[in-house]
Amino acid sequence: MKALLDESQPIFQQIAQMIIDDIVDSVLKEGERVPSENELSRFYNINRATARKGLQALVDLDIIYKQRGIGMFVKEGARKQVLRDKQKHYREYYIRPMLEEARRIGMTVEEVMECIVEEEGNL
Repeated sequence: MKALLDESQPIFQQIAQMIIDDIVDSVLKEGERVPSENELSRFYNINRATARKGLQALVDLDIIYKQRGIGMFVKEGARKQVLRDKQKHYREYYIRPMLEEARRIGMTVEEVMECIVEEEGNL
């Protein structure tokens, strides 16, 4: 989990997003325990209620679940669900606008694909 919080969005959302990122990157695997409210609040020097709100957001999204007295855990199928949601977001907010702009400036899909393949080679 990254250690830097910023003012770009509410802290509880940043906490939730960092846990989602750890699930995507397989740092946190399905069935594994998620850091507790106390651990998050100490590590990030934030209020426990803020940490709780970030964790609750993930419970509400059905990504993690609570085991009373034990902790919170990554739900089976969570990674697949998160990847599906992220891919949908990527298409909506990156691919579609890119294709719309390409069309606007007269590029064909083939030309866009050539650019993508070329850029991939530069990674």
